[in-house]
Amino acid sequence: MSDTQTQIENRPPSVATLFLERVERTPDAEAYRYPVPAASGAGPDDWKSLSWGQAAERVYAIAAGLVDLGVQAEERVALASSTRVEWILADLGVMCAGAATTTVYPQTNADESAFILSDSESRVLIAEDAAQLAKAVERRAELPNLRHVVVIDATGVESDGEFVLSLAELEERGKTHLVEHPEAVKERVAAITPTQLATLIYTSGTTGRPKGVRLPHDNWSYMARAIAATGLLTPDDVSYLWLPLAHVFGKVLTSGQIEVGHVSAVDGRVDKIIENLPVVQPTYMAAVPRIFEKVYNGVAAKARAGGGAKYKIFQWAVGVAREYARTTQDNFRRTGSASAPFGLSAKHKVADALVYAKIREAFGGNLRACVSGSAALAPEIGYFFAGAGIHILEGYGLTESSAASFVNPGEAYRTGTVGKPLPGTEVRIADDGEILLRGPGIMEGYHGLPEKTSEVLEPDGWFHTGDIGELSADGYLRITDRKKDLIKTSGGKYIAPAEVEGQFKAVCPFVSNVLVHGADRNFCTALIALDEPALLGWAAEHDLGGTSYAELVADPRTEKLIQGYVDRLNEGLQRWQTIKKFRLLPRDLDIEHGELTPSLKLKRPVVEREYKDLIEEMYAGSREA
Repeated sequence: MSDTQTQIENRPPSVATLFLERVERTPDAEAYRYPVPAASGAGPDDWKSLSWGQAAERVYAIAAGLVDLGVQAEERVALASSTRVEWILADLGVMCAGAATTTVYPQTNADESAFILSDSESRVLIAEDAAQLAKAVERRAELPNLRHVVVIDATGVESDGEFVLSLAELEERGKTHLVEHPEAVKERVAAITPTQLATLIYTSGTTGRPKGVRLPHDNWSYMARAIAATGLLTPDDVSYLWLPLAHVFGKVLTSGQIEVGHVSAVDGRVDKIIENLPVVQPTYMAAVPRIFEKVYNGVAAKARAGGGAKYKIFQWAVGVAREYARTTQDNFRRTGSASAPFGLSAKHKVADALVYAKIREAFGGNLRACVSGSAALAPEIGYFFAGAGIHILEGYGLTESSAASFVNPGEAYRTGTVGKPLPGTEVRIADDGEILLRGPGIMEGYHGLPEKTSEVLEPDGWFHTGDIGELSADGYLRITDRKKDLIKTSGGKYIAPAEVEGQFKAVCPFVSNVLVHGADRNFCTALIALDEPALLGWAAEHDLGGTSYAELVADPRTEKLIQGYVDRLNEGLQRWQTIKKFRLLPRDLDIEHGELTPSLKLKRPVVEREYKDLIEEMYAGSREA
């Protein structure tokens, strides 16, 4: 057995234990960076740092404060906040108190927040601000288990020191408790068992109430060790963490960081990503495909605005990047060397000077690799970034598998695949193509839903992911679609909509979101939402400046523009996959209207229900109507 395997099998009982070990090993090393907005509200943020020792002081104070409030082992403490350093400190505080964190997205409405707090029987809610507090106060009568709300940013909040208290007040209580009981936190951590509940994450389901996924401490200590064992991260790395920490993808990154010991720059404000990258200069970043699509569309729009010649150079550079990435990846697979023929290398060098270097600069200039997960990245977009020197390593996992079940292995990454299983994770493909997983990252089950658990979890530990995929001979996994999303046309042909949608995103620089429809129909159609900045840029170039987004999507010239890209998409598809008709949506899809999950995945049933009339309109008059 390899040292790696032994290390993963001999893991500690919890991430709380790992955290204590990390603090002991490198107390003075930098752990977190976080922004402090300028006092005037104008000008750049001031970035501050916490060492592991400083972080531990706050974590122990939070943990002891929760103990002082009477929180017991495995009792739930809910966290409703955007991604910020206090989220991580609070989560570690909950774990070090032996309790379990229930995550609530800050965008979740009062009704669903109340359901999660009630279903999880949360004793304490750690709320980001007055707005998150208000949701709990509004439904307090329905939440008999909720005894306290701790507010991180207490601006405009009246604390009564009992039901409502600030995070600062909780930490003060904790410090006082530690004076009287100096070993309280260490005793709680020492008592944690691997099977004890650590996290209860509610899936943002596309239909019905979300299900609480029970993830014991062992899931996270396994993930931390397995991520370290991949060798993708080193203690010298600087990671930029903006993903929602209420999502399992964000959460697993915090576990891996504690084991590896690298720096995390934490700021969940998505509108600050472009501004933050040159400041943080990360060597590593995890993101979802929508971010890379936005960057790609933004770069294309900038090139187009620079005039015809500049745009031609950009399009040429895109082609060179994709060819270079394919060639070097194929050669690496065959020979172990990421080489390219002289002619292609020469073109790549020119394109690098003209285009790619500026893109790398926009990412901060130091980026070694990005990990992309949560949804499929269109391979053509992946190849473009790979050729431009931004290496996107796709990974795969679910809330039920603690997020990171597969990841591409460093230099040997293959665009279009999600890589190989993490050490200790088993995979097999069922007869119908479904991906099954087994290993220490798999959930204990759904909270209070034994029937739902038995639908997906076999007695021998195999978990049914609901995703369809293929394994290469050397163990790389390619996801083709969600099992339930596969379309079967009335002609009996199966279509993976995500594949067609991904191809369209690579072809059309104006698209933001696209939904392909065609189940039980005799042809495929699409609902297309356009990227507003890219569209407004195009409008300004075509004497349509000052026209609103809604007016633009209703303009025949816009429809003609998008038709050209649909035609180009169709050229590369099988006849039964082609998009015969499409409609442009009056606005982009978003989280607020419930059309996207907080990790920016499309909620198909919601979109199809909302735009049912547009879908029916496209099939009106066809033979099936």
